Amino acid sequence: MRDFAVSDSPAVQAQLDRLAALSLPQGRLGLDPVRELLARVGNPHERLPPVFHIAGTNGKGSTSAFLRAMLEADGKRVHQFNSPHLVRYNERIRLAGELISDDALADVLAEVLDAGSDIGASFFEITTAAAFLAFARTPADACVVEVGLGGRFDATNVIARPAVCGIASLGLDHERFLLAPEDGVPEHPMARIAFEKAGIVKPGVPVVTQAYGTEAEAELERAAMVAGAPLHMRGKDWDATAGATIEYRDGHGALTLPLPTLPGAFQADNAALAVAMLRHQDQMTVSAEALAVGVLDAQWPARLQWLGDGPLTKIVRPSRVLLDGGHNPDAGRVLGDFFRKLNAPIHAVSAMLDAKDAGGFLAPFADRLASFTAVPLPSHDSYPPADLARIASEAGVPKTSTAASVADALRALKGEGPVLICGSLYLAGEVLRANEEWPD
Repeated sequence: MRDFAVSDSPAVQAQLDRLAALSLPQGRLGLDPVRELLARVGNPHERLPPVFHIAGTNGKGSTSAFLRAMLEADGKRVHQFNSPHLVRYNERIRLAGELISDDALADVLAEVLDAGSDIGASFFEITTAAAFLAFARTPADACVVEVGLGGRFDATNVIARPAVCGIASLGLDHERFLLAPEDGVPEHPMARIAFEKAGIVKPGVPVVTQAYGTEAEAELERAAMVAGAPLHMRGKDWDATAGATIEYRDGHGALTLPLPTLPGAFQADNAALAVAMLRHQDQMTVSAEALAVGVLDAQWPARLQWLGDGPLTKIVRPSRVLLDGGHNPDAGRVLGDFFRKLNAPIHAVSAMLDAKDAGGFLAPFADRLASFTAVPLPSHDSYPPADLARIASEAGVPKTSTAASVADALRALKGEGPVLICGSLYLAGEVLRANEEWPD
């Protein structure tokens, strides 16, 4: 399955077409191809400003958003690398606070693709090299880099000496890759997930984590000890509680911070992790005032996002439409917690990749749904709508159906109440495009 991308710019689209033609690295593991690719374009990853490197199952994107907002509130220029994009490929690469321009993107993609034509590099390896090349050529004070998948073999893991590594929440996702049989790795599923994420731990570099179960924590402690990396784990070296405010504390002292404007109680945890990462590195300082401003200013689309007025939402007006790209059991639990605070029946519209655990995703909030409509996810390896509707019914949703599109599903739900569109970031991107809400 590929990360399909389109652009209104002919110059960018020409390079995206070249990306789409790349073969998939079936069964290939390791960082040698991306290292060779980077060497051919001058090793730009070795010329970056201080890097904040973030892995995790859920929350790493939101944590990166909080980091950027906090750093920018302190007056710093910040590069950011995230994946996947939602509407425009440009969203993956932010240069000194601004999305990369079409002209700059076309040029850097062409340069990297030309350099690596015979390497067999993947879509994500090319994208990572292009981002690092753009970063190295644009002055900035910091880089916020999100792992794409796993950590150990992720292309971003070529960064040898980040300022700090962060690991967000852990859960089961991408099992076909992250739990694939391999000699010398942990057998317990959560220990294996932690092992893969801990692949970003570097000698002497502080690593800041959330709190986890016994198996995952033991694996992270082992990885930090082997690398000689200072480990700062939530509940041991730092902590935070959320009520009317976030009460944060660590060895440097205590802070009272506002709650995030991003919806969902879990966002306080992601904001606290960002604070902990900033306070457990020594390459730059960020004021307490900037931390508080960043908590409020951070934006992260398609995560419990109430959509605004647009061509899609007007179909069900005055009902509101909530968009969420979560797609694993932990994301389902977040939705369940969120919906228990809403005193209204929820009508879900969903599509999911067939590699995902649809039943595990739906189970935590199926009892909050009045109906579930499955739709196709064109150009991706996804569940047939009838199969996804059956899984929803087996999870306990009282009324399930299928529709040919999100718009058709919304027409059938007009006047029924709040609507959740969920199950895939690819679906979320199509919805944002159709509703003319462009992530900036």
